[in-house]
Amino acid sequence: MLGRLVVATATLLLASAAPAAAADAWDVPHSATITIDGHGHGHGRGLSQYGAKHAAEDGVGYREILDFYYRGTSWGTATGQVRIFLSRGDLGNTVQVEPKRGLVARAGGRSWDLTRAKPRAQRWRIVPKGAARSSLQYRRSGWHQYRSVAGTLEFAAKGKPITLDTQDGPMSYRGSVRSVPSSPGHRMAINVLPMEAYLRGVVPAEVVASTWPQQAQRAQAVAARSYAALKRSTRQDKPYDLDDTTSYQRYLGVDREWPASDTAVAATAGKILTYGGEPAFTEFTASNGGWTVAGDAPYLQAREDPWDRTQAWEETLSDTDVESAWPSVGDLTHVEIAGRDGHGEWGGRAGTVTLTGTGGTVTVSGAAFALRLGLASPWLTIRVS
Repeated sequence: MLGRLVVATATLLLASAAPAAAADAWDVPHSATITIDGHGHGHGRGLSQYGAKHAAEDGVGYREILDFYYRGTSWGTATGQVRIFLSRGDLGNTVQVEPKRGLVARAGGRSWDLTRAKPRAQRWRIVPKGAARSSLQYRRSGWHQYRSVAGTLEFAAKGKPITLDTQDGPMSYRGSVRSVPSSPGHRMAINVLPMEAYLRGVVPAEVVASTWPQQAQRAQAVAARSYAALKRSTRQDKPYDLDDTTSYQRYLGVDREWPASDTAVAATAGKILTYGGEPAFTEFTASNGGWTVAGDAPYLQAREDPWDRTQAWEETLSDTDVESAWPSVGDLTHVEIAGRDGHGEWGGRAGTVTLTGTGGTVTVSGAAFALRLGLASPWLTIRVS
């Protein structure tokens, strides 16, 4: 998602005294080295995961943490199920699971006890037969058809986790796994499960559940639950509510569950943040570097963050790295940053970056500049040597 966890690396440096503000325009000689200094990791909106961690270490509770990052929201509840698109959950356009006691297939109010039907089956899979039917097959010395089924077909295991064969290897999920049409002749794997079971696979995928303070994990649980509730409310006519990547929020199923994050989910069960009676858009980010970024909602405000102890970073590139990212510029000769947001060192995050070279000029947003070059955030400045 939106708020991806940063694992500290050698390029994440503890900020010391702030240097003098740098100029916002630089000439770039041929074969120059460009050093980019920056703060934060991610878009900077909403809850800072590292800020929440440091606040919790200072004894701040999760409610106070959330009130700071989402000022003006109220408390509410959300229950029910969510539908998660498993982005790597199909194998050759099939949904394939490992056999286990209690495994059933279900469609249109009917169900089949697969353990009893074929106790020696080595695998089960759902193969599309057009948009309206599926072939339910089992493997034992090759694949064999068990039956052709109309309607949406899914696997479940009587409340126990299901092991799905994915493009990344076997992964286990609670609830059921459906085979849902995505386009003519193609299917996608959709995990349908209770909200609280879903969060058990989200929180430890977003923070370090084995070491982070409990209050930070509780803040993450409420933010993640609120975000899921909002997406669910706006996607009722779609085949899924969220996917399992950072495009929404990361979800890794049963295999990533951890006792401490399970505790955080249980301690905040059902709790969400609301605004105007609806789930709040609780964006989160790994680190805002010391200043939050204003978002589209009134509760996503630009504020100095006393808890996000600056995650400073440094990246060294050659001018050809930049030229390769924007070939139309030609031989890069000049870089200019404009439209900073006015918050923090160097005048804050870059609004635009203009690249000038022998081939022409390109202007991109600060966010696009950072994304194209794999930089942690658009809060940056440049040194040329």
